[in-house]
Amino acid sequence: MSVRHRRPLLVATVLVGAGLALTACGPDNTDTAAGPTAAAPTTAAAKPTAGGKATAGAPTTGTGSRPTTHAPSGGGTNSGPGHPCDIQNLSIHVSARSGAPSQRVIEVHNTGGNSCTLSSSPGVDLGNATARDQSKNIKPILASGTTRFTVAAGQKAYAVIDLDPSGATTGTAPGVDEINVLADDEGTNMPLANTQNFPLGAGAKVLEPKMSIYRATVAEAVTSMTAAPN
Repeated sequence: MSVRHRRPLLVATVLVGAGLALTACGPDNTDTAAGPTAAAPTTAAAKPTAGGKATAGAPTTGTGSRPTTHAPSGGGTNSGPGHPCDIQNLSIHVSARSGAPSQRVIEVHNTGGNSCTLSSSPGVDLGNATARDQSKNIKPILASGTTRFTVAAGQKAYAVIDLDPSGATTGTAPGVDEINVLADDEGTNMPLANTQNFPLGAGAKVLEPKMSIYRATVAEAVTSMTAAPN
């Protein structure tokens, strides 16, 4: 009886041992496998060229870079918003005001592509076109105001001067036949060489002239001029 029972036990023991051996030799079943490693970028952001500036006329390279931009042609160095107007972008005209023979309208047109600023009023004096000595030219009495005047691109600024507010026919200054206009009278933004000269016309009388500050319309400039002190 004992012989019959030992053989199955021996077989069972061998099978169990073989199973353990197979288990020991098999792969590790623990959950330790790592996911795929992310590939590193093969390109780096481009660095600026020497001096930190991109080559003019060509876009810079690298992620997020933008092409080099240039200021509009004719804009000059002072054409951006808030900057003094460039004389190259201004067209200046002087004309008689309709219905008011003693008054002249000074019109300054911003022909540039950006807004710019002018002094509160133009620099103006009145004299004789042929006189060598211009030091005694007559300057108008100005309306109050010191804030620089902004002129949008394509828009105009106006100043009005009354050559003879009292309407006097006697006692007027002799030989005055020209008005000289400097669009920006700040003193540092526009050289005196940019002064432009306009004839007043025959028979113009000048006595204690008054002038407005820059305004957006002729009507507003007339109102400003009339408020100038006597």
